[in-house]
Amino acid sequence: MYTKKQDGGAVPPLPQRRRNGAPSLLRFIASALALAASGVVGAQSAPAVDVAEVLKQIEALRAEQAHIAEMQARTEASIRALEASLGVASPPARGVGPDPATETNPIALSAAAAPAPANTPAPLAELASRLNVAGDLRVRAQADYNAGKSDERNSAQVRGRFGATYAVSDFVTVGARLVTGDYDNPKSTDVPVSNFDNKFRVNLDLAYTRLDFGGAQVYAGRVPQPFVRTELVWDGDVMPQGVSANYKLLLAGGGAIKANGLFFVVDEWAAGKDSTMLGGQLAYESPALGNWKYDAAAAYYHYTLGSIAGATATDFRTNLRKPDGTYLSDFHLGDLIVGATYSGFGERWPLRIVGDFVHNFGAATSADTGYGVDLLLGRASKKGDWRVGYGYSVAQTDSVFAAFSHDNTSLATNYRQHMLSADYVLAPGTFINATWARYKPYNGIDTPAFDAGDWLDRVRLALLVTF
Repeated sequence: MYTKKQDGGAVPPLPQRRRNGAPSLLRFIASALALAASGVVGAQSAPAVDVAEVLKQIEALRAEQAHIAEMQARTEASIRALEASLGVASPPARGVGPDPATETNPIALSAAAAPAPANTPAPLAELASRLNVAGDLRVRAQADYNAGKSDERNSAQVRGRFGATYAVSDFVTVGARLVTGDYDNPKSTDVPVSNFDNKFRVNLDLAYTRLDFGGAQVYAGRVPQPFVRTELVWDGDVMPQGVSANYKLLLAGGGAIKANGLFFVVDEWAAGKDSTMLGGQLAYESPALGNWKYDAAAAYYHYTLGSIAGATATDFRTNLRKPDGTYLSDFHLGDLIVGATYSGFGERWPLRIVGDFVHNFGAATSADTGYGVDLLLGRASKKGDWRVGYGYSVAQTDSVFAAFSHDNTSLATNYRQHMLSADYVLAPGTFINATWARYKPYNGIDTPAFDAGDWLDRVRLALLVTF
């Protein structure tokens, strides 16, 4: 880490000969005046002084003094430029006068001893240690099949994300992230390759302050998703806006208990009732028990839906609505997730099993339940790694709040779905991903735009680079 000099001076000592130039001049002038005076008093006994020669020497010394001042100014400027490139604040420039590092000058010494201003820039090394940046870029091809019907299509999407966090202190951290995508769709950061080559939109999907209290963190702003989740209830791109908190208590033997909470401002309306969500979750992680580890998380999400002025068709999706456009059901969701990890197949082939069950206690319909099971085999962290997965899920029409559930297919709710996936690590930070979703409506009444007897297929192939 670079630090400012402690001697208070920004200019190295000049060579001894040049530093003594001014005193030499004074001594020479004094000698010349003495000689001149003695010549006046005793003109008959001392030879006459060559005035022209004395004046010539005086001019030479003045020229040397000016050269010294010019060299000092150049040296000062060079030092300031180098300090600026390192992010180090230079002391105020000073002209000819006492050097607070070497002269007994009470005023200058007091200034040198004063603390640096609060806004003095930190050295670059310290700034870099407090700043973390990360991002990714994904390009993806997609094919949709519908039993040979006319709405089959091929398409492509691009996603870019770039974020940073900065530790203002050990207590306060700020973070933000830029992403591509439609700002009206909180569930996706993908943009279609289409529209006559129009430019991609870029939005701010994270902007928060985090306060650290040891094992607890509090976030405010547009915050990262705080809950243990699957995409049955929460799409991975949804970043809530409001206040969240996370707490982790380590247990003897290696286990842990976690508590997560969120107050989510869904929609604010000056002329009426706001839409909000208050949610809490309690989670447990077991220590290693032989080759097995277990985890569980129970959550409750209570939506209070007033204003829907900010909602669009991509928010309502497949939830049921009244004739006036408001939601038919309330959404008071109980969500239980259980998981197990088995390491007996070796480091490269961990087995992960996750089950998720959700019930909407506020539903105005019997279509109020969803569940899913996912199996993952392998890891995707080092070059040459493979990971394969299979998932099966069912979500009835009002079992979850469709505005924030997954958008992997055309049906946000009222579906029965199979999903196959494969990931391969091509190089460090570079991945190839393939997925195949086969799905159809759970019933043919709640989503009349879809034929309940038709299986739909969506195939995706993506290249992802992270940094």
